[in-house]
Amino acid sequence: MKYGYFNDETREYVITNPKTPTKWINYVGNLKFGGFVDQTGGSLICKGDPALNRIVKYLPQLPSYEFNGETTYIRVKENDSYNIFSPYYVPTLDKYDLYECRVGLGYSKYISEINGIRTEITVFVPENDPRLIRDIKVTNLRTTPVELDLIPVVEYTHFDALKQFTNADWVPQTMESKLIEEENGFKVLTQNAFMNRGTSVNYFTSNHPISSIESDRKIFLGDNEFGTWANPLSLQNEELSNYEASRGDNIGALLHHLGEIAPGESKRVITQLGQGEEISREQNSINKYRDEKNVDEAFNSLAKFWDNYLSKLQVETPDEQMNTLLNIHNPRQCYITKNWSRDLSLYQLGFGGRGIGFRDSSQDVLGVIPNYPEDARELIEKLLHTQKRNGSAMHQFFASTMEANEGDSRERPDRPDYYGDDHLWIVQSVCSYVKETGNIDFLNKEIPFYEKDSEGNPQESGTVLEHLKRSVHFTRNDTGANGLPLLGFADWNDTINLPTGAESFINAHLYGKALLELIDLLEFLGETETVETYKTWYAEMKEVVNNVGWDGEWYIRYIDHDGEPLGSHKNAHGQIYVNGQTWATISGFATEERAETALDSVYRILNTKNGIKLSYPGFNGFDPNKGGITTYPPGAKENGGIFLHTNPWAMIAETIVGNGDRAFEYYKQVNPVYKNDKIDEYEIEPYVYPQNILGDEHPQFGLGRNSWLSGTSSWMYQAGTKYILGIMAAYDGLIINPCIPKEWDGFKATKYFRNATYEIEVINSNHISKGVKSMTVDGEKIEGNKAPIFNDGKTHKVVVVLED
Repeated sequence: MKYGYFNDETREYVITNPKTPTKWINYVGNLKFGGFVDQTGGSLICKGDPALNRIVKYLPQLPSYEFNGETTYIRVKENDSYNIFSPYYVPTLDKYDLYECRVGLGYSKYISEINGIRTEITVFVPENDPRLIRDIKVTNLRTTPVELDLIPVVEYTHFDALKQFTNADWVPQTMESKLIEEENGFKVLTQNAFMNRGTSVNYFTSNHPISSIESDRKIFLGDNEFGTWANPLSLQNEELSNYEASRGDNIGALLHHLGEIAPGESKRVITQLGQGEEISREQNSINKYRDEKNVDEAFNSLAKFWDNYLSKLQVETPDEQMNTLLNIHNPRQCYITKNWSRDLSLYQLGFGGRGIGFRDSSQDVLGVIPNYPEDARELIEKLLHTQKRNGSAMHQFFASTMEANEGDSRERPDRPDYYGDDHLWIVQSVCSYVKETGNIDFLNKEIPFYEKDSEGNPQESGTVLEHLKRSVHFTRNDTGANGLPLLGFADWNDTINLPTGAESFINAHLYGKALLELIDLLEFLGETETVETYKTWYAEMKEVVNNVGWDGEWYIRYIDHDGEPLGSHKNAHGQIYVNGQTWATISGFATEERAETALDSVYRILNTKNGIKLSYPGFNGFDPNKGGITTYPPGAKENGGIFLHTNPWAMIAETIVGNGDRAFEYYKQVNPVYKNDKIDEYEIEPYVYPQNILGDEHPQFGLGRNSWLSGTSSWMYQAGTKYILGIMAAYDGLIINPCIPKEWDGFKATKYFRNATYEIEVINSNHISKGVKSMTVDGEKIEGNKAPIFNDGKTHKVVVVLED
């Protein structure tokens, strides 16, 4: 069954059946103010920290047909009662003549037709203006006039999200709503927790006279008579009660009498849900968005932002699904993931201590650097603020306070209190930013390390470059019995928590990759002495990895505290891990022969039609010495599941060895656009990557979960653009080095780089995967495959011809 289609012209995914297998969402606004809306109009909105300043109550665990957060009712008086329905399908569940949810860039638009009434609702957050706009247009499709009432509704939550679920007595006693009446029938319904009075207040209002309001859920539904969200009994009354709740389950319901609407006539109501310190201070902005022209202007401004963001790289390949993904949905997901980290989704609910992960965001930022570099730099600086003086990093932090902690390691005092990989990812982030922008001065910026003195002041600061150097220095000095970097509490795979003394090969490979990045950077800067030192360190670790890590057909993944391998043919479970093979290639530690052999083992043992499994075979029972990986059944998540984050690393590795066909095969089999025709197996949104898909050891092989906020989006964007298409920024130019399927005749791309536009055409008449025969720039031949930096605001034509 199909649930919708891609519309590349409008840059939307159009949901045509609201009964999707799971909730499908879209993000609006950002972490300053915003959240997500689902395919039937429900929302989860917060301002700032989602754990500490939640506005709307949304329970992801509820069935999709239940009211969740927000909705709108339309009622038509027929005989002696009202016919009530919702333009969002939920919660009234009526049969619709037309239903669409258009998942757009920073907005969702709902179009429905029922009972001769057409409704179009656009939901978005204006740029830099904290309020959720619902722009509602109602049109009479009947041949006779009709009188309509419109009732938008929001259900509030306590600002402390966790308390909503843990203290069923205290929370209701603190909630209160007040009505502010203005001239011309305008009203503002406010809501807040008692303790926040005078500091922050939620408000709900519109641009149309409001006849009456309701602020108490029990009264609105008619709980005593078993009224429901599908049929609120109060809507059978001519007016709502105008009750101002002083406790209980607070809602906001605004009754608008739209009057008689002639055939073909439309009326427009614009609601605002926001939060401010005092309503008097918000009145000017509230009035601003009661003006339709200002709302239209704000929506157009949002579109201009995305026009600019996406224009930085556009591609034209022979694969239309790849074009759809790389031109629209993948870079959009990169931006959303960078903004929200893992702080608020259907899966990470924004409370309980997740915060922003150092490792997560160091990778997420790589996906937005080409499109939005200065915004990326701001996040990089925040990350560097949570690096410790010894070069390691705090595992996660909270953007609102910049307080950091060690993450899950706090729960296992018998394990090390640091993650062995966190600090190494930031090296790639900084180097990628400098390559893209040429902002060498950023390396000299002084940024404090995380440790504070008794008065809360930083104990030490260092330049950005010093931070990077300390990253590799920490790992060099944090090695185990075999000379490999220690695992710490965990490496990238959070679920493998071996006893103290365990060593990690991916930490070794990340260390090698970080050294390669710094060698490249420092050669450009002319620090020859440090370059030679790092080359020595790199050679030393390469020798250790190959001496103790090769298992015959692949590289092992760990050596535990007893000196035993994990990820070896000797193991009954977890014999091979994909990361051990891909990162051996990416780090350059694998010899050419071993790289090809290891990657062939991945293809033979770990690849499936739905993506590459993280490991095989899965553990089948809990083992406290292995940790969290053994809490999942075989084929789920890290225990042999298709953990998508790792799949682009396999693509990158295959391009390094020149296997474009296999790299693209891997790319296609996890491209969510291709999943649109088998949603009943896959279930989740086909317009974003998930974190994981159940592997073939699981009975629900192919089922996806944990969509949107995943490092998969960043690495898939890099795998597609930098490695398959081969368009990669360097300190002194733009490298074009494709590794594409042999069947392609070539491709075109437009890339904005260093204040110039590069129109790129790659010609593959000989049908090979990799090998640049020639490059011309503006008709002149260039030696090698690196286009020069122009910085002239002009457009330049680059033609690349491939040949063995």
